[in-house]
Amino acid sequence: MIKGIHHVSMKTRNDAEYERVKKFYSEILGLKIIKECESCLLLDTGNGIVEIFRNGTEEAVRGVIRHFAFAVDDVKACVDAVSGAGYEVFVPMKEVDVGGDTNLHATIAFCKGPLGEEIEFFSSEW
Repeated sequence: MIKGIHHVSMKTRNDAEYERVKKFYSEILGLKIIKECESCLLLDTGNGIVEIFRNGTEEAVRGVIRHFAFAVDDVKACVDAVSGAGYEVFVPMKEVDVGGDTNLHATIAFCKGPLGEEIEFFSSEW
């Protein structure tokens, strides 16, 4: 039934916030803009979409979803890009065995995006 995650959606509350988010995802992380219109921006991650709306009104609060992860080839390049742009890397790059399973080895790091969203950069062979 489920084929994968189609998109992650976020809302910005004003033009300045929208421009920061657009720059972060398209220029700093290099996501391709699929479509930009008056109400939203669609960015291609390679296997899903990040959707940014301009019509947010509520203060951002932390919900039940802890973070989203981008599959990447080079975690260090992502960390260097976001930290070089002044964004917080709150979990430095490290090697992990997911669930303690040595067959599920990965390199990870976490940063905070322009809306306070938590983003994981995840590289693995499995």
